[in-house]
Amino acid sequence: MKAIIKTQGRQFTVSEGDILKVNRYPETNSGDTVTIDSVLCLGEGESATVGTPLVEGASVTATILENKRGEKVNTFKKKRRHGYERRRGHRQELSVIKIESIKG
Repeated sequence: MKAIIKTQGRQFTVSEGDILKVNRYPETNSGDTVTIDSVLCLGEGESATVGTPLVEGASVTATILENKRGEKVNTFKKKRRHGYERRRGHRQELSVIKIESIKG
């Protein structure tokens, strides 16, 4: 069974056993279980149930495998002939989750 979920500001198409990298869930540790209630669509093909905007009573259960930081993204600004250069870096906080079950 597949589902389209909305979590941490992004939408994902998932099925059981999928591993995703999402923005970090606050105050969670490795091994914790997270329930995602924002299910936008449930099922496949002709038997798919589309929510308005969410499917009533549907939920997805996921386990947090690890919390980590993503790759470093460097930004660079420069203005020609003015001696202005700025460098800045950013590393996004991520949670790696595994989809355990889809209920609906």
